[in-house]
Amino acid sequence: MDPLLMSADEISAANERLQGASAEEVLRWAVDRFHPRLLMATAFGAEGCCLIHMLAGIEPTVRTINIDTGYQFAETLELRERILYRYGVAVEYVRPELTVAEYEAEHGGPLYELRPDDCCRDRKILPLQDAVKAIAPLAWVSAIRKDQTADRGKADVVAWDAKFNLVKVNPLLAWSKKDVWAFVMKHDVPYNPLHDRGYPSIGCYPCTRAVKAGEDDRAGRWAGKSKKECGLHVIEVQDGAGI
Repeated sequence: MDPLLMSADEISAANERLQGASAEEVLRWAVDRFHPRLLMATAFGAEGCCLIHMLAGIEPTVRTINIDTGYQFAETLELRERILYRYGVAVEYVRPELTVAEYEAEHGGPLYELRPDDCCRDRKILPLQDAVKAIAPLAWVSAIRKDQTADRGKADVVAWDAKFNLVKVNPLLAWSKKDVWAFVMKHDVPYNPLHDRGYPSIGCYPCTRAVKAGEDDRAGRWAGKSKKECGLHVIEVQDGAGI
């Protein structure tokens, strides 16, 4: 472990200190503690766009990445350009080693229907792990909320992320969907137009559909399957390091 990383006791103390803090306060703490070795990862959801807006005012040079699986919606990719124009923040693409064509040829076709966990691992988790090794951040910022899934409900504002061997900071953990959209509207934050077409949660286009009236916001993700997470935000504990 990098000696500059936080110990379990330090992480616990940070959580106590940031109890009830605003998202902006959490981000300022993360910037003060970790920048320039702080990484922001975004899938260009409304939550992530809110964080980019905040970081643009706090420290716009924080390195920000998007995992481009090759299956992203055109609207998602276009949003990257709108964010660049609005904030001057150039979100970097992190891509798998194989293109979609090469990957599907290797496996005799797409895996997202028959083996979605393998597809997510190969085209999301492994590329992020490789990026983390190359960039060597001490911490990464995510835009998860507790009320989204059971795994996210277990998260802390500051935590040790055993999957990527660094500290994870979740400034929007206590936010609701209402909080997100109130912030978007108040600050005119750019967002994915698919949100206006019945897509409250947006991932890869083969595994995302619009939700129906009365459905959960994530019902459109891997519809018909028990799967609700790609795996990036599933909490793991290894060698006593997780907290």
